[in-house]
Amino acid sequence: MSIVKIKDKTFRTFIPEAEIMQRVSDVAARINQDMAGKNPLLLAVLNGSFVFAADLVRYLTIPCEISFVKLASYEGTTSTGKIKEVIGINEDLRGRHVIIVEDIVDTGITMKRMLETLGTREPASLHICTLLLKPGKLQVPLDIAYAAMEIPNDFIVGYGLDYDQQGRNLRDIYTLVEE
Repeated sequence: MSIVKIKDKTFRTFIPEAEIMQRVSDVAARINQDMAGKNPLLLAVLNGSFVFAADLVRYLTIPCEISFVKLASYEGTTSTGKIKEVIGINEDLRGRHVIIVEDIVDTGITMKRMLETLGTREPASLHICTLLLKPGKLQVPLDIAYAAMEIPNDFIVGYGLDYDQQGRNLRDIYTLVEE
């Protein structure tokens, strides 16, 4: 187990890189099967999902496209509850099979907003793919088709997830050590 210090917080290894990669591969295999012949559009939610989305796409063997959207709802270690769309969606979603690629689904509020926004664009289907799911924090019901891992309510960093924009480059996922 390794310990890292980011700004004023200490974190310890929670999920090693090898386990993350196995779970990403497993999710990709399910998408390959479910979306065979459909050419889905993956919409990766920035900033956090960029590492997961890159690895996920490399495991996909079906024709697919990827684009990015940026929504923000975090400040430090807590969700503000206010979602601000920074970068919108330029693709025509009408009749497309869309998979939202998220790093973590926590309260579900961000995802609910995203589903509502995308639903108005008449996609053939909308699916959620998340690396991490915190079922204990969900505040809204969501149908999550592809969740690589369920985790407790701990605050985590690494593999694209950050603490005040730091720690995204860590290869493992780390959990906050209460001091």
